[in-house]
Amino acid sequence: MVLRSRVCALAAVLLLALPALAQDAPRSPTPDPVKLPARATDVARGLVHPWGLAFLPDGRMLVTERPGRLRMVGPDGRLSDPLAGVPEVAAGGQGGLLDVALSPRFAQDRLVYLSFSEPGLSFSEPGPGGASTAVARGRLSERGLEGTQVVWRQQPKVNSTFHWGSRLVFRSDGTLFVTLGDRLTHREAAQDLAVVLGKIVRINADGSIPRDNPFVGRDGVRPEIWSYGHRNVQAAALDASGRLWTVEHGARGGDELNQPQAGRNYGWPIITYGVDYSGARIGVGTSRPGMEQPVYYWDPVIAPSGAVFYTGDRFRAWRGRSLGRFAAARPARAVAACRQSRRARGTVCHRPGRAHPRRAPGPRRLDLSPHRQPPGPDRAPGAGRGLSRFTQAPSGPGWRGPAG
Repeated sequence: MVLRSRVCALAAVLLLALPALAQDAPRSPTPDPVKLPARATDVARGLVHPWGLAFLPDGRMLVTERPGRLRMVGPDGRLSDPLAGVPEVAAGGQGGLLDVALSPRFAQDRLVYLSFSEPGLSFSEPGPGGASTAVARGRLSERGLEGTQVVWRQQPKVNSTFHWGSRLVFRSDGTLFVTLGDRLTHREAAQDLAVVLGKIVRINADGSIPRDNPFVGRDGVRPEIWSYGHRNVQAAALDASGRLWTVEHGARGGDELNQPQAGRNYGWPIITYGVDYSGARIGVGTSRPGMEQPVYYWDPVIAPSGAVFYTGDRFRAWRGRSLGRFAAARPARAVAACRQSRRARGTVCHRPGRAHPRRAPGPRRLDLSPHRQPPGPDRAPGAGRGLSRFTQAPSGPGWRGPAG
């Protein structure tokens, strides 16, 4: 049984009752763990760093592999050969072929959108070299993508293999949100409105700029910017009301759940709930006038890597909740689908850390025990090797009997 929502592979589960925004983010008591009425079963094996997934109308899946391959996965788990028409990628560090999304008019135009790390003239040299996040689209055929073209690219290109962002989310009006990281070594640029590092941008499907974007017409400001002051957003999804929700990587502590709104500044690197990997303080603290607070923050971190809102009817207790996937430093008991790490050996998942909502009169989310802080700046997934799906457990809360 495949869930009716877009459930990314390599997933672990976090159920969030999203609280109202507030002015600060105090830590809250940890609620009791919640048992899940679900189990994970393998769908496909043999993938290398699967990063993005999109369901086709016929039940097949498009899956990106970070080294630069796009594959079709059948409902039976059979993998296609790599599809043609994929742009060249700068595969290294956290970069490569990243997210995949279908055009809102896919039934008519067959367009597939890819985000990826686009190399410059020389990936290892300064100046015109480096690399940046880019978005391309091509028309899907049985052989692959045809007429693939880059419709938008992040500027400037810089020499870093970290923090690409790259999540793609279409709104109901046909515009496209693209999340963009600060590239790690250029974090101050997240506050610079003349560049698009550390931003969320909103573009039209052809890469042009929507006229109602918040900074259109302002001198010296990139008009595609939707919100800014972001570190590295890799989880993004729309709720039932069409609002954008994101989860972004903090540094050492301070992963955040946000609801990015037009023209707002989310603070990085001036305010944060994390510290540098050296232990040094970042910025001025956790708040400053004119900068937004997160809806939640996590410490220890959960290393967020994807999210959807569940809209199906198989799990009544999950309906309207957010499902997330996370990378961790070590494996834990099997709670959900996961193929994240060589250490996991293909049999277990990872545990999120504790979440700290800004306003928490009672239990607000699922907690599945903390994990150790992973070393270094890259808490992205390890060598992912397959896809799994959630199915109903034979008993437990939310069980509705065998699926038809």
